[in-house]
Amino acid sequence: MNFDFELILQSFPLLLLGAGVTVQITVLSVSFGLLIGMFVGIARLSTLWPVKMLAAIYVDFIRGTPLLVQIFLIYFALPLIVGQRIDPFIAAITACSINSGAYVAEIFRGGIQSIDKGQMEAGRSLGMTWAQTMRYIILPQAFKRIIPPLGNEFIAMLKDSSLVSVIGFEELTRRGQLVIARTYGSFEIWITVAFIYLVMTLTISRFVDYLERRYKTDDKH
Repeated sequence: MNFDFELILQSFPLLLLGAGVTVQITVLSVSFGLLIGMFVGIARLSTLWPVKMLAAIYVDFIRGTPLLVQIFLIYFALPLIVGQRIDPFIAAITACSINSGAYVAEIFRGGIQSIDKGQMEAGRSLGMTWAQTMRYIILPQAFKRIIPPLGNEFIAMLKDSSLVSVIGFEELTRRGQLVIARTYGSFEIWITVAFIYLVMTLTISRFVDYLERRYKTDDKH
């Protein structure tokens, strides 16, 4: 078997464009997921039973079903209800954001619960409301502690975003499939796709390690 380096060189620019789309999907999905997860994570700790129950149902349903099924629900099933076709990009971002939000919610919940309860009592004794105490005292401390799991979620979403290729969205995996369909160079292309994913995940991992060290240093000062 001959390894075709020329095929890799010819296909690399196209695959890099796909990698750019993958990063775009990941950044947008995790960003929306952070917003969803923060509010749902706080709702999971609410003393209001209906709010806590709805948040728990959302988290359990999303975490208990495959992302692929969620993508199919958004792209194929939802249009049957609303009567309008959904753009693949919108469907991909929506499904991935909802999925990420459930996992981020548990990360936030764990981070908030790791903060000493006396912090909330101290804030309330200073005349701050529950929301003010959560915003200015609890969440900043919790955020420093959840950087590593948030980094892991970002990496997981980067890899899971390959599933949106099933709806024809041309991210890295889909671009690889299209190149293979044209050139039949399965081995060379999939090795290259894997290498690009590896470089992206290692880069993110190193960046998360840097942030973690930086915040630890700031805490010492």
